[in-house]
Amino acid sequence: MLTFVFLFLFLLLLLYILQMVDIDFLTYTLSNGIRVIQQQTDSPVGHLGILINTGSRDEHDDEHGLAHFIEHSVFKGTKKRKAFHVLSRIEDVGGELNAYTTKEETTLYSTFLTEFYDRAAELLSDILFNSVYPEKEINREKEVIIEEINSYKDSPSELIFDEFEELVFDGHPIARNILGTGKNIMNFTRESILKFIENNYHTDQIVISSVGNISFSALLKIIQKYFGSVIAKYRLNERVQFNNYIPKQKSLLKDTFQTHCLLGNIAYDASHPKRIVMVLLNNILGGQSMNSRLNLALRERKGLAYNIESNYTAYSDTGLFNVYFGTDKENFDMAYDLVLKEFKLIREKKLGSMQLSKAKKQLIGQIAISTESHDDLMLTIGKSYLLYDTVDPLRVVFQKIDAVTADDLFEAANEILDEKKLSRLIYF
Repeated sequence: MLTFVFLFLFLLLLLYILQMVDIDFLTYTLSNGIRVIQQQTDSPVGHLGILINTGSRDEHDDEHGLAHFIEHSVFKGTKKRKAFHVLSRIEDVGGELNAYTTKEETTLYSTFLTEFYDRAAELLSDILFNSVYPEKEINREKEVIIEEINSYKDSPSELIFDEFEELVFDGHPIARNILGTGKNIMNFTRESILKFIENNYHTDQIVISSVGNISFSALLKIIQKYFGSVIAKYRLNERVQFNNYIPKQKSLLKDTFQTHCLLGNIAYDASHPKRIVMVLLNNILGGQSMNSRLNLALRERKGLAYNIESNYTAYSDTGLFNVYFGTDKENFDMAYDLVLKEFKLIREKKLGSMQLSKAKKQLIGQIAISTESHDDLMLTIGKSYLLYDTVDPLRVVFQKIDAVTADDLFEAANEILDEKKLSRLIYF
């Protein structure tokens, strides 16, 4: 009995030590600068991704759309595989292969049974470093992406977000939409793809992220085998910083059934000390919950909008906060005034202790639940490691949220929600 008590106390002490040293995530840097991050789970499904710190904002004017085009074309054949064999390699064992492009990242990732970690890593390495971009496949993919652009233009509730960023970041590379233009896409060649990769894919800007039931030593052995021999190439060029925001208002006739509106302001960048404050403020105003202030004001109480949401995006050197809603034309003025009323209310009246506590618990719960999706977790820790070279364990994230005060929210609201600083785009 005494031995059991000592063992139990030892396990409690070990658990406490593990919590204190924050070893939730294990990391390693290869000799070529590629970084690796891993969280081990007991799930039979593994998730492996490659995150590259390159996106559409890194394009030159004549390259607009090229980062996204490469994300499509990277699956079209390698030095040893045709396009069909690229797709079949992981799908033949029930896995999935996917990719996406943002304004600052390009990501390739796969989901599979953990017994196929080696297969997934080899495939991701092959398509990233050995893709040949055959002209025939490139030309076919041009038509696919042009159809994607046309489809996007048919959805005003999606298109307005891109055009709002063009309005806010006017003339800056971050303003351009990710998909590009039909004219530019038709001019892309294999040479332009290889040139962009050479200029923008750097080993010190690549993170390999893993969440799955594999030991870190076994993972590193696999990663070293397929990524360790890649020649080191470090980023020397810096992104053009955005620093000349001027509020603008614009209305466009789109002949849509609803009036669509986006209004917002630049916000804190990804490294700003008030970023967590802004995340909480955004969640209070128009986050994913049905009891957000804007959803209650426009949808639940007045029935003016089916979709009302706020969004906060933190880029490396700036950020963007916006509110979107769509409503019948005759209800637009009332809906718009209600949004501004909520802005004014949160600027003029600090949250009480109970309101603040509830808002924090809600955000903490949402974050905790989101980590149950292991593919999302893999992408989240990978992006954090890519941007900050570290990842906060959940308990640290929760501590940071708990540390936000009513004064912090009040100050951020008055900086970001000032009506004089807001830009607005309307489709009517």
